[in-house]
Amino acid sequence: MPLTDTAVRQTKPKDKDYSLSDTAGLSLFVAAKGTKAWHFRFSWHGQQPRISLGTYPEISLKEARERRDEARSLIARGVDPRSQRREEKRAASTGAVKTFEVVAKEWYDFKLPRWAKAKKGAAVQAQLYLDKDLVPALGKLPIADVRRADVLAALRVVEKRGALNVARKCRTWLNEIFRFGIASDYLETNPAADLDIVAAKEPPEKHNPMLRQKELKEFLEALNGADVTEYTKSAIRILLLTAVRTGELRNAMWSQFDLDGALWTIPASSVKQLQKVIRAKGGDNVPPYLVPLSRQAVAEVRKVHELTGRYKLLIAGRSDPSKPISDGTVNVALRRMGYEGRLTGHGIRATISTALNEMGYNEDWIEAQLSHAGSSKIRKTYNHAEYVEQRRGMMQDWADYLDGLMTA
Repeated sequence: MPLTDTAVRQTKPKDKDYSLSDTAGLSLFVAAKGTKAWHFRFSWHGQQPRISLGTYPEISLKEARERRDEARSLIARGVDPRSQRREEKRAASTGAVKTFEVVAKEWYDFKLPRWAKAKKGAAVQAQLYLDKDLVPALGKLPIADVRRADVLAALRVVEKRGALNVARKCRTWLNEIFRFGIASDYLETNPAADLDIVAAKEPPEKHNPMLRQKELKEFLEALNGADVTEYTKSAIRILLLTAVRTGELRNAMWSQFDLDGALWTIPASSVKQLQKVIRAKGGDNVPPYLVPLSRQAVAEVRKVHELTGRYKLLIAGRSDPSKPISDGTVNVALRRMGYEGRLTGHGIRATISTALNEMGYNEDWIEAQLSHAGSSKIRKTYNHAEYVEQRRGMMQDWADYLDGLMTA
């Protein structure tokens, strides 16, 4: 039977604590010492927790029922009223509610020193899609009030425009943001957990197109006659003779080359494969990426440095020699040669790797040449600096093989 104002007012303490039930989980707790307090019991994930709604007479029966109804509304939305109360207390003490936007910014600032400083790296992408998708959808909500349905709705918008790879990254970032919030005592549960189960399925990964050995002769002939700048032809030839990444070539400094010793020394900080190692362990004791050069590679390096003006960069940009050539230079040239969809700058590495494996060379030598982790668990971090002499012979054989295609 519901309580009345008169019954609440006339309730007296007894030898032991006791409670008087009202309706919908609300009760009046009467302590043996005389204190009266409003309690609300509710169902939450199979349990029956209880929270206090204040003391009587400071909180009247009417006000207690209003607070109970507010708590029930939160529960209907999937929000734990205990988390809401903690957030309200924290807001009262700090003067500000921790919204999703605020916590996302704290998480981003925490992660930033751990991310690589790359133009298309995780830091840039996370900031882009936080600003574009996640903050507009969730930013104003108190972090403790964000429901799984809110998170899923934000992700569905990304999926709807076909950006399934972006949606996958957003799921990862959201999961980290809410875990960061839990660790920071801003909320109790993670509404972004396990959303991969209901995520739209991504299409099979598309690998960079590459050439097979039988296509190399035609490609070399097309390169010789291509209507592109000579320095661009040299850049493609150096990629084909060394198997380095396009970014490593674009940012190569003349000082990195020992042409008398036929060796290119790329700092570990410039190698994508090693940047995680450096961030995890610091820059000490991480050896550089050693690239042995064939006679043909040495000649091409000398030639392109002369062509572009002998600046600090191996291949200086035409408009500003202090800056490298564009990251699209090689791919644009390949498209102009008629190889759109057939080969990319990165696909040159796959072309070389596949050919050398088919020619029977040691897998660890090939992996070291490409600065991959390789098959050996023991050497997986540092084998990019190993097998230099073996790789020198392998890459000289490779360069001679390419020359032989042109004279066959």
